[in-house]
Amino acid sequence: MSHGHEVRTGRRAVVAALAGAVLGTGVLAAAPAQAATTPQVSAQGAYAFNPATGKTLFGKAQDAPLRTGSTTKIMTALVVLSQPHLDLGRKVNIKKEYTDYVIDPTTHTQRYSSAHLILGDSMKVSDLLYGLLLPSGCDAAYALADTYGTGPTTAQRTKSFIAKMNAKAHELGLTGTYFDSFDGVSNGNNHASPRDLAKLAGVALKNSTFKRVVGTPVYKDMQSYRPGGGTHAMTPWENTNKLLGTYRGAIGVKTGSGPEAQFCLVFAATRGGRTVVGTVLADTSADQRFSDATKILDYGFAQSG
Repeated sequence: MSHGHEVRTGRRAVVAALAGAVLGTGVLAAAPAQAATTPQVSAQGAYAFNPATGKTLFGKAQDAPLRTGSTTKIMTALVVLSQPHLDLGRKVNIKKEYTDYVIDPTTHTQRYSSAHLILGDSMKVSDLLYGLLLPSGCDAAYALADTYGTGPTTAQRTKSFIAKMNAKAHELGLTGTYFDSFDGVSNGNNHASPRDLAKLAGVALKNSTFKRVVGTPVYKDMQSYRPGGGTHAMTPWENTNKLLGTYRGAIGVKTGSGPEAQFCLVFAATRGGRTVVGTVLADTSADQRFSDATKILDYGFAQSG
């Protein structure tokens, strides 16, 4: 027997012994993990992180100031939910200002996304939050800003509400963020970085009401109360976030779009006890933002930490 044959035989014996030991313990040896390939995304800016550890999982121009569109409404909701002694059952009267706001005065067609609130009725704050975050109702945003701002007039109350949004951004250390509207229909200065919006969503998701609302695909239980009693039937509100029900573990958060903002998405998913929260801003199409978010989520979950 040659020495080479003895070495090969010896190696086979060692391998067989190791295999037997592994099988005996019921533990299978894992192959070395392949490093996930960093995805290419079409969005101008994107970011994702693990909110439990703070670890950055993906970034592309993550600190660039970009338009936010209706992802602004995450902050609208958080300011409402941060009110001391908040009564979610409080009824808000639906004013003409709110219903007129979403209609183009020239063409009389819808110009902004709407929850189709009914003039003269009243709705609970809890339902208005669904109207704000699922169909992205700018009328619901107006109603909430008017209700939780301070001042003698609607204009002053909404202005003070926007100031509260900026104060909350400052409190959270979102230094790349500025709001000039309560709904993302910007006067030209509304902006945030992808990192800031993801951090904002991470904070908002700690609120159980916010998390429940943004994780709801369709909401049918809203009540629009008539002044003289009874309720109006309303068309169910569908969540504009298509990741819900299509991406395993998706839990939210909010879409946005606009001529300057293009197509935006703040997203989150939980798998195996780990959560990834992220943002894509200024994407190329409504569908591409979901495709990019899916790539980023997959990449985020493929990493450790």
